[in-house]
Amino acid sequence: MNTDPARRVENLRRATPSRTSDADPEGRIPPGQYLTDKFPVLTHGTTPKVDPERWRFRIFGHVESEFLWTYDEFMALPQIEIRADFHCVTRWSQLDNLWIHVHEIIKRIQIKPGTRFVMVHGYGGYTTNLPLKDLLEDDVLFAHSRNGEPLSREHGWPLRLIVPKLYAWKSAKWANGLEFMEHDRPGFWEGYGYHNHGDPWSEERFN
Repeated sequence: MNTDPARRVENLRRATPSRTSDADPEGRIPPGQYLTDKFPVLTHGTTPKVDPERWRFRIFGHVESEFLWTYDEFMALPQIEIRADFHCVTRWSQLDNLWIHVHEIIKRIQIKPGTRFVMVHGYGGYTTNLPLKDLLEDDVLFAHSRNGEPLSREHGWPLRLIVPKLYAWKSAKWANGLEFMEHDRPGFWEGYGYHNHGDPWSEERFN
């Protein structure tokens, strides 16, 4: 998707939803969302071509020492499966995605005292900011597969962040680094008007 990002945010802000929310007897669909069985592709800019042989994942910022993983080193970390829902700010939701999950990073680094925020970096220059406490939630993961199949390039292969409790723009595609920070600053979409936090249950769509 190559439209001007500021115009995209403003168009979404002004849009009148074309359909009502789905029935939700289990209380799993946030306000203003509807269900879909599809997995829509929403990307600003071109889809990067990432070579696993040259792929690197970097830890930097407010940490005791920087860290760098190759693709093979990252994929060798212990992995688990996790089932989680997924909510996009453009109003679609998917339930019960099965992700294969790498959640061993924090065990291997030393975060300095006073660290309260994280900037997620991705190939193509994408960034998005998170409170550290949100990154450390048990259901947050780095995913390379979904529902038993590798992610497509359009959906972030070889690695994307998944933050189920926040809108999907926080689930950065093509992830290649975490920058730990004492002070918050906006990422890409936050700088164009998306909400700094992005809780779908509170409909934190826009600043």
